[in-house]
Parts: sequence; C-alpha cells; structure tokens
Amino acid sequence: MKFTLSWLKEHLETDATLDEICTRLTEIGLEVEEVDDKAAFKPFVIARVVSAEKHPQADRLKVLMVDTGSGAPVQVVCGAPNARAGLVGAFAAPGTYVPGIDVTLAVGNIRGVESRGMMCSEKEMQISDNHDGIIDLPDDAPVGQSYAAYAHLDDPVIEINLTPNRPDCTSIHGIARDLAASGLGTLKTRAAPSFAVEGETPVKLTLDLDDPKLCPGFSLRLVRGVRNGPSPRWMQQRLTAIGLRPINALVDITNYMTFDQGRPMHVFDAAKVTGNLTVRRAREGETVLALDQREYKLGPNNVVISDEDGIESIGGIMGGEHSGCDENTVDVLIESALWDPMNIAKSGRSLGIITDARYRFERGVDPEYMVPGLERTTELVLDLCGGTPARAEVVGYKGYEPKVVDFPYSEVRRLTGLEVSTEESNAILARLGFTVSGSGERVSVAVPSWRPDVDGKADLVEEVMRIHGVDNIKPAPLESHAAVNGRILTTLQIRTRAAKRALASRGMLEAVTWSFIPEDQAKLFGGGSASLKLANPIAAEMSDMRPSLLPGLLTAAQRNADKGYGDVAIFEVSGTYENDRPDGQRRVAGGIRRGTASLAGGGRMWSNAVKGGGKPVDVFDAKADALAVIEACGLPMGNIQIEQGGPEWYHPGRSGTIKMGPKVVLGYFGEFHPLTLEALDVSGALCGFEVYLDAMAEPKKKATRTKPALELSPFQAVKRDFAFVVDKTVESGAIIKAATGADRKLVTGVNVFDIFEGASVGEGKKSVAIEVQIQPVERTLTDEDFEALTQKIVASVAKFTGGVLRS
Repeated sequence: MKFTLSWLKEHLETDATLDEICTRLTEIGLEVEEVDDKAAFKPFVIARVVSAEKHPQADRLKVLMVDTGSGAPVQVVCGAPNARAGLVGAFAAPGTYVPGIDVTLAVGNIRGVESRGMMCSEKEMQISDNHDGIIDLPDDAPVGQSYAAYAHLDDPVIEINLTPNRPDCTSIHGIARDLAASGLGTLKTRAAPSFAVEGETPVKLTLDLDDPKLCPGFSLRLVRGVRNGPSPRWMQQRLTAIGLRPINALVDITNYMTFDQGRPMHVFDAAKVTGNLTVRRAREGETVLALDQREYKLGPNNVVISDEDGIESIGGIMGGEHSGCDENTVDVLIESALWDPMNIAKSGRSLGIITDARYRFERGVDPEYMVPGLERTTELVLDLCGGTPARAEVVGYKGYEPKVVDFPYSEVRRLTGLEVSTEESNAILARLGFTVSGSGERVSVAVPSWRPDVDGKADLVEEVMRIHGVDNIKPAPLESHAAVNGRILTTLQIRTRAAKRALASRGMLEAVTWSFIPEDQAKLFGGGSASLKLANPIAAEMSDMRPSLLPGLLTAAQRNADKGYGDVAIFEVSGTYENDRPDGQRRVAGGIRRGTASLAGGGRMWSNAVKGGGKPVDVFDAKADALAVIEACGLPMGNIQIEQGGPEWYHPGRSGTIKMGPKVVLGYFGEFHPLTLEALDVSGALCGFEVYLDAMAEPKKKATRTKPALELSPFQAVKRDFAFVVDKTVESGAIIKAATGADRKLVTGVNVFDIFEGASVGEGKKSVAIEVQIQPVERTLTDEDFEALTQKIVASVAKFTGGVLRS
C-alpha cells in the first residue's frame, strides 16, 4: 500500500515529521517497507533560456545559453522543438541522474559543441509520457529554485506492508484514522457531499442471484453531460507517485477513490449500455473482453454485470472494454457495489486477474460506505467533469448489523502482560471507532463496519496492545517449574530435526523445492492421480502435488550443473502426497548427490583422492546417507534389512529397499534409471534416496528417562573370519543376519570384507568373506567355546542361505 505524505496529511492534522510518522506506523502494526524521499529530484533547478542559436553542424539542434541562477549562463545543446529564448524550464547539471531515461549526465560534445547539462521534458522527469518538448513554465517561475519543490515532485512516498487482516487500512483515510488513534495528530472529517439531483437514474438494476451474499448491495447513478478530459495535475501526480498511470478524469477518479477511501468504484459509458443492468452468475462458456484487452472465459462461479447485449463487467474485479469511458463519454453511470470476499478471491485467482479492486473486495470493504462512496465519487465527477446527476438507484443493501463482542478487561493483562487501565482501553477502542457499552470488568464492544477482521476478544486485546504500544511489553523469563519439563516436540518433529542435522553433517545442503510438479514428472514417480491435481495451479507446469521429493531435487541439481556447479549434494525433509486424504501425506527425508559430491569430498583434487573422494557417486553413497538418517532417528540398526531393487525410477541392479522387519518399508536408495533421467532432461552421475520418517515406529516408552549405567566387558574382544560359498542370488545381508543370529549374546558385529566369483568356486556361485566380532561377557572363552560358536555360525548360515564353508 503506497501513499504520499501530502495525501496522508489531507486526512490527518499533524506536525509530525516523516521519520516520526514512519516510526509510529511500524509501532502500530503497519510496517513501513520503504520510503522514497524523492532525493533524486533535488538536483533539478528552474532555469531560463537566455539565448537560443542554431547549431552550426545540425539543423535540428540549438545551442542554448541557460541562466540557472547560480552565476554565468551555461551552454546546453538541445533538440526540443519548443526551445527558445525566454523559456523557463527544468535544468539538470552534469552529474545529475535523470530517472525518466535512466542516465547520469556528463559534460558532452554534440557535433563539435560542448553541452554542460540538459533542459528536461516531462517524460525525463517522470511527470508524464510527454516528450514532444522540454518543460515550459510560467515566466514568473523562480529561477535557481528547486524544480521539485515548485512542481510538488518532492512529496515523499511511503509504502507499508499491509497484512491481509487489515482491509480498513487499504485506504489512506483508514491509515490516518489509526495514526490519529495512536495520538499522532487529529483525523480530519470532510463535510458530506452536497449537490442537487435531477430526475431518476433511467437504468434499472436487478440482482438475479441464487445466493444474496454474492452481491449484498448495489448502487448506481447516472450523471449527464460530463466532459471527460485529462484529470487535474494534482490528481495525476498522486496517482503517478503510487505507480498508477493517469488515463482520463472519470477513470482517475475511480482509482483515486480506491486508494483515498478504500472504496473501489466503476464507471460505465451510459451510451454503450443497452437497457437495464443485471447482476448474475456467468453462464458456462461466456466471454468478456476486459479493460486489460484480454478476453476471459467465464463460468457459473463468476459473478458479472450484464446488460441486454451481454456482459459489461466482471463484478468486483474488472470492467469490460465495451462500456469503458473515453474522451467521447457524455453520460456516465457510476457504480458502487458490495461483493462476497470469498467469491471475489476465487474468481480472481481462477481468472488470473489481479486488480486494486479485487485486492480490497476479497479482504472486505466497509459496507456502510457503499452509498457515501457513491456520493463522494459523484461530487468529484461534478467538480472535475461537470454534468447533472440523477437520483441514485440502490438495490439489495439491508444495512449493517454490528458484531458485539464480550470483552473482559483482564484479557489484556492475561494475553499481553500489559497493565492498561479500563479508561485507557475504552479510549483506545473509541478512537478506533468501536462502541463500548456497559460497566465493570466486562463490557460489550460493537465492531465498526470497516473492521470485518475483528471477531473475538483476542482481536480487541490486539487493538489495545498495538495502540498502547508493543514496545511497552517488558521482557520476562518463562516461569520455572519444580519438576523437569516434559517433552514439547512430537516424535516426528524430533526425527525431522535429527534427519536434517544428520544430512547436513554429511556435507549436504538443505533445499526447499515446490510441492507442485508437472504432470509428467508426477507420473514418472508413481503419482499423477486425478485426486492430486490442482484446481487452480499457479503455473501450467505446476499441476500436480508431488508424490516424491526426488523430481524437485534432481531438476534443482541439473540447474546447478547448467550453471557450472556439477558436484551437488542436496537434501530436503518435507511432505509428499499419495492421495488427497490426511493419511496420504508422508513425511520424507530425501536427498541426491551428483558428480563427485561424495562424503569423502568432491572435485578432482589430490587431497580428495587421498581420502577416497573425487570419484563419481554411486549406490553406496546413497545407501550410507539413507542409513545415516535412520540411525539419527534412533532406530535399532541391528533390525534393519536391505533388499535388492526399488521402485521403477531407480536402476534395477543398483538400488535397494530398506525395511524394518519383513513388512515395514522405511525407504529406498540407489542410482537412477537412465530412462528416468532422460525423461527429466537430467544427466550426470546421480544417486539418491528417500526415507519415510512417518513409517518409523514410535520408540518404546521407558520407565525412566535416565540413561542406564554403561556396562563394558572386561574381556578382550575376538575377531574370526569366515568365507562361505553361496549362490550368486544370495544377498550379503542374509549372510550377515544369519551369522548375527547364531548367538546374539556373543556375536556383536558382522561385516563383509570380500566377495569373489570365479571358476574355483563353481558356476553360479560366489564366495562371501565375513568378519565376525565376538565379545565375551562372563568369562574368557576357551578353544572349545570358540569351536562351538563356530559350528553355530556355520550351521546358521547353511540353514538360512544354503552356504557352505569355502575349503
């Protein structure tokens, strides 16, 4: 929301400085985002052309001698057709930045003649688009004085970051009301418009709606005999300052009212309206050419204003080109209406239209200002365009019934910690427009019509707090409790944080990707169902909720590679979607590595090679990352099983499935299928994983949170090596599991250290060598004990895998 300082002071009587106003705005919750003090216009001065001679080398150029009021005349080469002796205009010296052409001036040489500055046009000063000649001021304009001050271009522009719950401050009047309530000045009140009307508005209006909430009220007035030329300079300057382009007086008045009073208005050229007007739902397939020169296809969810020939306006969003006002408009219909905020928001989003009117209607405008807004707009039209107004036509509006909120004063202290007296609370609410009735510790507060955001007592506490001063809240520590505080975070929240920390510690960077992906990518990773399609995607290529984190991560890695950063290791812990039910959203930790971005180090450097890095990433890098996540989440790693293969987007021979027991799938890892990478237009050495954090069982509750005493065996651990010959199809994990299960008390670890295939072990066979760590607990083991344990291990491996000891 932008406005100028002078515009604000038209509504607020105050002597406060710009800095004081900006500070107070932020203090009362209207955060100032930017202030343009118009310093760029300060170097421009008013200057008089003393002489204008023809350029010796160019027919269309003139050599001017310019009196800038600061000494000897300055020589300027100028090509403007209106340049002449005696002209008074705006001068820019060398070193001045000219905003209209985005150039900083320097001493120039034009066709052999030195030029020490510029006489500026209105376009170069960003006053208008006119650049047919230089600015021509009255002869009595003060030479040597600031042109910005003379032309009122030095009016600072303030921009506030307005939150969606403050529709009352989408107007400059509303902002002034808040500042006045905070004690920074007095709110100015205008006299009610007064003008004589002649006759009735001949165009009648019908509300043909199945739901009256879609248009709770509509007012219309005809003004005959207007002259629709340019709006006055003061109005054009204010609209230009806040980023709007002046068009003509009638259109500029509606834009002015939108920002001045927060009341969007619309004007129809009455000569272009056939018959009466009807507010109705659009019919399926109807189209309208809007004022932005685009044709929109409408449906029953869109509310429109139509005449006997068809649609003339999309209600509350944008008018139609057909009935727009131009310089030929003589009779004008002025519209002031109310619209359903939810319908406006949905219609605007579905049509992709963003306008100042939609911005206000979807937040809620003051219903009680519908008719006064029409009166004020009519007054401006009469002042600027002349004409004769007819009596207004008002349909549908049933008046405003104030919401009444029960307000205990004690809530201020309970919710904010502030000690605010009942008298001050009442005074604050009254200054903001609330009506307080009753006495004692609880009162009834009637909410004004311009505050649709206030629903309950907490909202009233917020009003008191922000006007009294948030900075008055003293910092205080949380109260301590006699007992140890209980756990605050849920298990899933704890595991989410643990997963992020574990992956970051492995050299991966956290990424945040879109939850919406293209349909072809969704289908590629097991999604694409109709239930997960967005009804109104923010872009055509973001049509489906993602079934996996991998598409976003893979395409992000490719974008990095395209810009020269090929060794990328990124992860994300977020949601994926299997269906549109609450239980269909999964919490997933996913990551990918590209190029040589392994844990040992990426890039072709000697130091990396020494550590085993610098090699293309593979399935084992992804496996290590996935297992690191599971371990960080606190699962017992001894119960983890890994099976070969994964979903179809992984390479079938270079991927794996991680399970907890035979049924619970914890995740997948591996290198990606070449067809998957080709479909995503991604290349390079890539591996990745996904771990389902919500698939992990809740940890068993313990009787105490105290860690048990550390028990270390006093006996020396012993390692024994075994080599088993098994079928090639037998997985190493099965051998590890069988060896571990032979004696869980003594066997504390099993690792594979060699796999051999060759003729010596037989066709279709392989040799898997494992190292078994044995930890005695009660006594030192004898040879007989080791022999018995060896037999158990051999028997267990033979039973579960069919393996035999290699001879």
